[in-house]
Order: sequence, then C-alpha cells, then structure tokens
Amino acid sequence: MKTGTPSQEQSFNVDRLYNYVKIFSFPRLVGTSGEKKAVELTIKTFKDIGFNEIQIQKEPFKFSDFYSTTLIKLIMVINLTFSLFILMFVYINLFITIFIGGIMAIFLFLLVKGLKHPEIPGFWGEYYGKIISATNVFIKIPAKNLTTEDAGNIIISAHLDSKSQTFKTYWRVFFYKVWLYSGIFLGGFFIALFIHAYTIIEIDLLILGLGVWIFTILISISNIFLMFLNTHNYSPGALDNASGMSVVFELSKRFKENPLDNFNVWICQFSAEELGTMGSRVFVNNHEGEFIKGRIFQINLDMISCINESRNQIEYLKSYGILPRKKIAPLLSKYLEKAAIAEKVNIKGFHLSTGAHTDSVPFHLRGYDSVDIVTRAGAKYTHNKVDRHDKVDPQVLLEACLIVWRVVLSLDKDYEILCKNQELICDFN
Repeated sequence: MKTGTPSQEQSFNVDRLYNYVKIFSFPRLVGTSGEKKAVELTIKTFKDIGFNEIQIQKEPFKFSDFYSTTLIKLIMVINLTFSLFILMFVYINLFITIFIGGIMAIFLFLLVKGLKHPEIPGFWGEYYGKIISATNVFIKIPAKNLTTEDAGNIIISAHLDSKSQTFKTYWRVFFYKVWLYSGIFLGGFFIALFIHAYTIIEIDLLILGLGVWIFTILISISNIFLMFLNTHNYSPGALDNASGMSVVFELSKRFKENPLDNFNVWICQFSAEELGTMGSRVFVNNHEGEFIKGRIFQINLDMISCINESRNQIEYLKSYGILPRKKIAPLLSKYLEKAAIAEKVNIKGFHLSTGAHTDSVPFHLRGYDSVDIVTRAGAKYTHNKVDRHDKVDPQVLLEACLIVWRVVLSLDKDYEILCKNQELICDFN
C-alpha cells in the first residue's frame, strides 16, 4: 500500500516506531514496579528525542482501585441476586416482580450517576479500595504565532500502563453485550407479561415464559463470568498500548521540530487508563482552566494494528450507544477521513454499543471534541500474556503517524474557521 509522499514517509521512521514498541513491551500494571519503570523509560525516551527536563512534566496522582475492580463485582452480585428474585416472584405476583425490577434499575442508575468522578476516592474508594500512586508524563509545545492563552489546544495521547485479565478483551466485551442486551429483552418480556395479565391482549404464555427464563439465564451466566474477571500483571501490553505510545513518541519528534502556528500541542502518556482512565481524568481536572470548549481537540491512540488479522488497519470510534446512536466527534471524523484519502491509507469508522472505555472519556464528559484511533482486531490478544510485540505491525503505526500529522496540520490551517467563534463548525468547505 502506498502511503503519502516519500519525504513524508522518511520523516517518520518505521524501525524507530517498532523499537519503541519493543522497549515498552513488558508488564506495567499501575501501582507496580513495572509502571514505575515505564514512567522512567517514558521520561528517558522524551529526553532522547530532544526534550529537556523543563519541558518534560511529571504529574503524580493517587486514586482508588475500588471503582475499577471491586465495584464491578459488587454490581454483578447485586444484579445476579435481583435477577433470581425476579425469576422467583414472576410466578407469585407480577407487581412484586416489577417492583423488584424497578428497585434494581433505580439502584444501578444512581450507582452509575455517582461514578461521574471516580478519580476522587470518596468514602467507598478510601475504605473499600486500595489507594494506588501513578504518574502521567506530558509535554506542552506552545504555538508559534499566538500566546499560550489565545492559542487552541490539541492533545495527542496514549496510555503507558498495561494489565492482563482472566478473559481477553474480546470476551469481556462479549459478556458485557450479553448482559446489556439480555437485560433489554428481559424488560421487554416483562412488559409483555404485564400487558397479557392486565389488558385484553392475548399473548402466548409459553413464549413469554421461555423468554423470561432464557434471558434471565443469559444475564446470570454473564454476571458469573464478569464476577470472576480479575486483574493481573502478566500482559506485556504491546498492542495495548505500547503501539499507541510509539506513535505518540514519533509524532512528538515531528512537533518538536515543527511547532504549530495556532495550537499548543500536548504530548501525553497517561497512566492508570486500565483502572478507570484515572490518569486522563486527573489531567483534565488539573488543566481544564487552560482549555476553551471549541478550541480543544484530542486524538487518542489505543491499540494500533494487529499483524495476524485480516482487518489490520486504522479504525476510529465513530458512534456509541444503542438507540439512538450518538456520533462521536463528527468534526474530527471528517478530518480523519480526508487525511486518509490524501495519504492513500485505509481507514474505517465503527460503532460500539458498549464495552469501550478509553482516555477519551474524560474529554467527552466536558464536551470536548475527541476521537479514538484503534484496531479492533487487536482485542483478540490484549489483556493477555500473548500481547507481545510480534502482534504489532510497524507499517500501520507509520500510517497512523501520517494521518494524525495531516489532521493536525489541517486543524492548524483552519484555526480561524474552527475557533474564531469558540464553536465547532462541521459543515465547511
């Protein structure tokens, strides 16, 4: 596949990209000596690229693992218990069944609503979780033609930590989807039961009974599997996420040599992504005062390439949710598509109903324009000890560099269109 002009390709080095992956391919679960080693290696790598100690900023923070480990198990236990109660009472009293289901729905809603800022430990985090220390590493390259305050801000990020789990990412997402969709269908069958019992509409009781049993069993099975989803420190984390780190390092070299005219560029290697996106949450909290909505963009690189799979290409998260589907960063999506065409690189936008939780989440919560660049095929190998550097394709890493570089240059060129009124304008020529 031809990608860009020869001069562009030579400015990004494939061997150097792959070497970054190999250097960082070792277990580095946050809170362990591996993560501390990754932080020190990140600082050393930035120094080797040419940044000085003043430019390289360390951002230490502490958080509780309660929200990313214990709480998930607690939710699954509660959900399993309620499901079994519902199955029992459906044959005793339909109103009691609906009441129990309503209590469970309200409880889960309040629980999720209370997790808006899990980076703040709070009572549950402090007393029922383990407090862990971690460190973000980032560099801010000021704009050439504008003051730091007047310039826009572009964050290019990856995460430096890794983890392994009882099941690979693919199966974790699969069980989350089974749990979610089974719950939706089970709710539909309960509505049908109510209609059958209290209206003149006749519905086959055999079908209703089978539906209730089948989806309750599916929910229970997924609950049991997710209850035993434990976090370990066995994964070398090559795909997830030394691949993203390598692209960020390579781009940082280019931005050091060629600062933008109208945007400050933040080069970020976040920590604790694998335990609740804590590093990026802390970063946004600490620097939100420097960002203006409409003048900030984030490009997050997480799990790039998968050399053993047919869909070994650059992809980006285009939409999320069940119904209605919510578009994610339509403006950046347009820039990505245009950049891919210009560089003659294949790119694909995709939809996820559930299962995605990356370092773009804290930016989306603030209403900032943010996009994740990934390769979904890598989920078959991530969060597992087989996530080694031989799964990474350096050519796709090169393509990611080319696309991100072109997107950022285009944003800089269109600064007046994008930022003059502090608003995002998606429909421009």
